[in-house]
Amino acid sequence: MEWKVRSEQPLYQDEWLDIRIADIELPDGGHLDHRLIRTPPGAGVAAVDGDGRVLLIWRHRFITGSWGWEIPIGKIEEGETSAEAAAREFEEETGWRPGPLRHLITTYPTPGISDSRHEIYQASGATRIGEPADGIESERIAWVPLADVRSLIGKAEIASGTTLAALLYVISDI
Repeated sequence: MEWKVRSEQPLYQDEWLDIRIADIELPDGGHLDHRLIRTPPGAGVAAVDGDGRVLLIWRHRFITGSWGWEIPIGKIEEGETSAEAAAREFEEETGWRPGPLRHLITTYPTPGISDSRHEIYQASGATRIGEPADGIESERIAWVPLADVRSLIGKAEIASGTTLAALLYVISDI
């Protein structure tokens, strides 16, 4: 049942996106023109403190027209490891420095249309270092009890695929 890529042609490219059309050979021998998006990988942090809370950002996503809690995540820059990028993005977006990092999950949040890969780390706590460098990333930053995660998911206040995967993994461990 494997779909095989026979060719890809670029439709649009910039530093964030590479939109393509692929000639896909289907298992029955038929062909399909399939659009896909290639993106640089991203990395993020779910920082959990000793009181069973996770540091999240409350932000608006204009594409979906929605507000929600998310873990900080961003693009892995050239020459960075995923752990370095995760720590940098966390600091820039929250003004907190993550504690020791351990790899939590690798997720592909939209594999039917994109190769976007997210490397997510869990930090043991975080230390306040100042104001966020990226002051436009979120409306607020808060330590949210892990015990509230299921309820927030049920109310669609946590709806980002990567955040969902990371936090459900974290709470499955407690």
